[in-house]
Amino acid sequence: MNQYLRLFDFSQKVDYKVEVLAGLTVAMTMIPESLSFAILAGFPPLVGLYAAFIMGLVTAVLGGRPGMISGGAGATVVVLIALMQSHGLEYVFAAVALAGVIQILVGVFKLGKFIRLVPQPVMYGFVNGLAVIIFMSQVGQFQTVVNGDVAWLSGSALYIMAGLVALTIAIIVVLPRFTKAVPPSLVAIIVVFLIVLGFGIDTKTVADIAAVSGGFPPFHIPEVPLSLEMLQIIFPYALIMAGVGLTESLLTLNLVDEITATRGQSNRECVAQGSANVLNGFFFGMGGCAMIAQTLVNLSAGARARLAGIIAALTILVIILIGAPVIERVPMAALVGVMVMVAIGTFEWISFRIINKMPKQDVFVGILVALVTIWLHNLALAVLIGVIISALVFAWESAKRIRARKYVDENGVKHYEIYGPLFFGSVTAFSEKFDVLNDPAEVVVDFKESRVADMSGIDALNKLTERYNKAGKKLHLKHLSPDCLVLLQNADEVIDVNIMEDPHYAVVTDKLS
Repeated sequence: MNQYLRLFDFSQKVDYKVEVLAGLTVAMTMIPESLSFAILAGFPPLVGLYAAFIMGLVTAVLGGRPGMISGGAGATVVVLIALMQSHGLEYVFAAVALAGVIQILVGVFKLGKFIRLVPQPVMYGFVNGLAVIIFMSQVGQFQTVVNGDVAWLSGSALYIMAGLVALTIAIIVVLPRFTKAVPPSLVAIIVVFLIVLGFGIDTKTVADIAAVSGGFPPFHIPEVPLSLEMLQIIFPYALIMAGVGLTESLLTLNLVDEITATRGQSNRECVAQGSANVLNGFFFGMGGCAMIAQTLVNLSAGARARLAGIIAALTILVIILIGAPVIERVPMAALVGVMVMVAIGTFEWISFRIINKMPKQDVFVGILVALVTIWLHNLALAVLIGVIISALVFAWESAKRIRARKYVDENGVKHYEIYGPLFFGSVTAFSEKFDVLNDPAEVVVDFKESRVADMSGIDALNKLTERYNKAGKKLHLKHLSPDCLVLLQNADEVIDVNIMEDPHYAVVTDKLS
């Protein structure tokens, strides 16, 4: 329990200056993004900031991955837009709370480990697609509203915006060559802010998106009818939100594991994400999940402990309470520049260098996942499609590996020595290897180098014994596990088993502990 509630990992040295500065930088990049997503969904702007504060604080303290940042993420907010339009904000809060309960259950029942089933090509596609989304979302900052219509910036407004973005990028690229004492992103934001303020430059600021001043998140029970009809309305949205949130969070956790060469706790992160979303539902927040862009900002600033996430969340709260007048004057160009560099850093450029060395099916999966991510902005669907295709490819390749060595011994008995797994994908190839009509009166099928993996394999063995029985021939199946013997309908009559040599393994029908 003490280890679970511990805020800081004192087993390694923590650079508090780096953590604090990284947290401040993360807060600066999280505020405009949370505001933008809230406005996009039709929520009050403060609903986005409250989500950023609650998600950030709870997951930083209780989460399974130090260094990971959570907030009001667009991936989960997009799911709720239709519910907001059809039933209003109160139903959204109820759905967010229910999604949190689902996420907690996933963590309690230790289902977070299944994120390990996501193959590397899917990770490449997910990350590359997300990098493109991050970059394209910044392009929208070069637009403005004129007489109610959205139009691109032009003339001096465009040149000023582009110049400030370029300056921000230049500072982020060049500063680390001289010093790494402070995060370059934070320095870039401050420098551009001071230049705009000092020279009175007219450019888009955070205030042009929305006001950020307010009070503490108020406790609020969603005003929805407690009925089965209400549950039927919000449950699909809650389920999808929970799935999307956990998918993005656990993939981000895996990404941080790779960057930091450490291992996070996926089930603990599920519980933390769910707890934060339950609080969001009752404290006027729009919910969220891990934010990969802000996480990469945090890691690139050198943060590795929980402190940076806590500082970022508390900074957002302080800004809501007293710092709004200052933050509202921060140029959007500075934040756009930071996010552009995050997009560039997020993209897995190595995937281009190894594309000629990867199997074609892996290249296809990676590209497909990236395109689905970019086109639909549905990270969970993109990953699910990638995993399904990868699984089907694996099944197909494994099915081709089953083979049989055939010979007739001195007693006239024909032997089939099976190699490779027998499962749903390989049963057809397995059955085609037997010549029932031309085989001698006695046949032995040896599974010493094979593995009967599922009920399809069991069914194939049943059908094979029936074929030999109808032909009036004796079939012996050797080296099958006891689990398979119990399930075979004709086991007593047709199976010849050497118990001492039998492997002991379970099939899918067993209840594994």
